[in-house]
Amino acid sequence: MASTQRDSRPVAIVAGGSTGIGASVSRRLDQEGYRVVVVSSKSVDEGKAVVAELDGGWYMQADLGEPGAPAEVVARVETELGRLDAVVYAAGQTARIAHADIHAVTDEVWEGILRLNVLGPWHFVQAAEPLLRKSGNGNIVVVGALAGVDVGGSCIPYAVSKAAVHHMCKLLGGALGPNIRVNAVAPGFIETRWTRDWDEFRDQISARAPLRRTGRPEEVAELVVGLMRASYVTGQTIVADGGLSLVP
Repeated sequence: MASTQRDSRPVAIVAGGSTGIGASVSRRLDQEGYRVVVVSSKSVDEGKAVVAELDGGWYMQADLGEPGAPAEVVARVETELGRLDAVVYAAGQTARIAHADIHAVTDEVWEGILRLNVLGPWHFVQAAEPLLRKSGNGNIVVVGALAGVDVGGSCIPYAVSKAAVHHMCKLLGGALGPNIRVNAVAPGFIETRWTRDWDEFRDQISARAPLRRTGRPEEVAELVVGLMRASYVTGQTIVADGGLSLVP
């Protein structure tokens, strides 16, 4: 981690902040004046590169699928930075399995996806809650997916995991107020390294969505920041899909 002299700034953890949507969120929160702690499990070089762009950014490697990892991250942030004001959970896992091919979905697929997509943010909430409450204006934003709102997605376990995390955010919004707000964003097709080879889906969505294009990570990052600013909003899932879900 790099040192910083601007200790009065609010602190945000971005889990999965090395690539894609998470990296855009990390950069955007830096612009908003946060000290950003970028956390990832595998994309270490990418995470360090993102941190190098930030003003006093920190990088931590952690296996976010391990139950104790969020608590270790939060404990180190408290020791080193003394506060925590926001957590954005943008980590995730999926697999490309046709929905009708139910026999290709093994327990291993289910367990890996649920561990990272549902239990990961849950453990972060548990670990971060005391510090976020102490901040007086704590924010949690989880990156869900359109697949958790509508029929679709790269596989059924992925869609189910996102539906679960959306509902979890709704329940937590009711449970953790007034000092902590919890919301989710549900992006549709976003141009990331996950989707770079999904040409067929890209063409279909660009043809059907009212905005006639796919989305960009920085557009989701703007929505995340908007929810963090929206002081009278909690327990909500906001869809960003270019209008695709409006099409019958």
